Amino acid sequence: MTEMSAIMKRHAAAEVLPAEPAPLAALHKPEQQVMGRERNIGEVVLDLQNISLSFGGVKALTDISFNVKEHEIRAIIGPNGAGKSSMINVINGVYHPQKGSIVFHGVPRHSMHPSKVARQGIARTFQNIALFKGMTVLDNIMTGRNTKMHSGLLANAIWWGRARNEEMQHRRKVEEVIDFLEIQHIRKTPVGRLPYGLQKRVELARALAAEPSMLLLDEPMAGMNVEEKQDMCRFILDVNDQFGSTIVLIEHDMGVVMDISDRVVVLDYGKKIGDGTPDEVMNNPEVIKAYLGSSH
Repeated sequence: MTEMSAIMKRHAAAEVLPAEPAPLAALHKPEQQVMGRERNIGEVVLDLQNISLSFGGVKALTDISFNVKEHEIRAIIGPNGAGKSSMINVINGVYHPQKGSIVFHGVPRHSMHPSKVARQGIARTFQNIALFKGMTVLDNIMTGRNTKMHSGLLANAIWWGRARNEEMQHRRKVEEVIDFLEIQHIRKTPVGRLPYGLQKRVELARALAAEPSMLLLDEPMAGMNVEEKQDMCRFILDVNDQFGSTIVLIEHDMGVVMDISDRVVVLDYGKKIGDGTPDEVMNNPEVIKAYLGSSH
């Protein structure tokens, strides 16, 4: 189900059905791993103010404001249809809000195409895996280098001169990512033959190959077993620490969110109902109501 259909379904059912309780284990949070790491949070690098987005008569996002600071892990949470993926698509340039402003590294952004957003240093993964299933892991990850390629089509075709040197540089970077994510053993395997959890890791690798300053992760642990989730958590923390990437994360596993996030923004029915540290959000009455379903 796409988020747009989820939004419409929630709006249609709001008057007659209680919300399904979400696993805000909901509000049990083990000691945060993130607090045990040396943090080097910087200034605001992404500022969203009064963002409103509609599809026809359906409001997906209403007057939402929040910011993301350099090197932090910033989570966006909320029930199904809350507007989380819509917000990621706004940041990514897939959707253009009817109202509001977006400022990235101090530069206002207006109706920017996703390819230009990528060149600014923002990469993403998708809720539904978007890989080339017939291509190898290595070749899929190489596609993440597109925004870094400068040689012309003819030069690349004959692999000559500067193009050859550039190709070798790109391959070195891709091999670094492969080593980092511990997928050397599957580098020549067609992606379609891999189990779901490894495909998710390959998608993360492709995003990392772009050397982004900001990484948008849309439900990176959806469909994973416990061991795969633990691995993905470790990789996300390491990406944040070692690559220095700022991370914006959508994730339904509240244990994961509360463990690894520096700050959390909470959406419900396209509106912001909470924003703060995991502890602050966990004890926010509006957030508790949304997750327990008493407000629906």
